[in-house]
Amino acid sequence: MIVAAAADPVPWADVDTPLPPSPDVEAEVRALAAAGRWDDATAATLRAYGDELAEYLAAVARSDTDGGDAFAQCAIDVWRGLPGFRWEASLRTWCYRLARHALGRVRRDPARRRNQPLPSQQLGELAAQIHSRTADHLRTAVKDRVRELRLRLSPEDQTILILRVDRDLAWREIATILGDEGEALTEAELVRRAATLRKRFERIKDELRALAKAEGLGSRD
Repeated sequence: MIVAAAADPVPWADVDTPLPPSPDVEAEVRALAAAGRWDDATAATLRAYGDELAEYLAAVARSDTDGGDAFAQCAIDVWRGLPGFRWEASLRTWCYRLARHALGRVRRDPARRRNQPLPSQQLGELAAQIHSRTADHLRTAVKDRVRELRLRLSPEDQTILILRVDRDLAWREIATILGDEGEALTEAELVRRAATLRKRFERIKDELRALAKAEGLGSRD
């Protein structure tokens, strides 16, 4: 179970979220990339982070179809992007940034959906397994009233909540993920954006508390 740090509590963490993979995963992917084994590096990345990325996309998209299409696009973007990835952020942070922008492109251009297969059968089958596993989990998971409240947030506010509470990411990582596609932030810009996101997060918590109170739900730690 992932919970927020004690200094930044939120009572509505997603109890089904798994612990993040070991840092050894990133070392494995980095070694495969250094050897030019891009299919293997992509597969290792998807095995490590695919389930949580697919779950994030399904939650924010609020549509299995959009979430699945975005995950397929994200997997392609991982394969395409790894050769140029400079490891200035963690692999996990980079993957979330790709996922967010993949969903944006799917929504802007629905005609491109499902028309871009992954470069190998191995990767295609792996991505399909992850999506299917995530879809099955979300269909069978118990939907409590608190989770339904979270769906009333805007997609970006829900993204902030998921990344901070469910994924336990640092504010600098979240600021990087929420950057525009192709945007490179300076150190000063990153610090300012992280501070802005912390303030926005407080407003999100207040909104959830108000919704919970209106529904007759008490805070849960």
